[in-house]
Amino acid sequence: MTNTKNGSNQGMVPEARAAMDRFKMEAAAEVGVNLKQGYNGDLTSRQAGSIGGQMVKKMIESYEQNLANQG
Repeated sequence: MTNTKNGSNQGMVPEARAAMDRFKMEAAAEVGVNLKQGYNGDLTSRQAGSIGGQMVKKMIESYEQNLANQG
C-alpha cells in the first residue's frame, strides 16, 4: 500500500521496516555501494539497481533454501 501523497508505505510494522533497512544496507555493502541513513537521492540508477538486484537475489536464494529444507 503506497500513499501517493508522500510516497511512504502505509501499514508497515516498525520492526519489519527496520529489518528491511538492515537488509538493504547489507545488500548495498555486498555490491560496494555506500548507503547513508536517510536520504540517498544522490545514488546513480546503476547503484540503486544493483542494491535492488542483490536484495532480490538473496530473497530468491533464501526461498530456494527453504524449499530444499522442506523436502
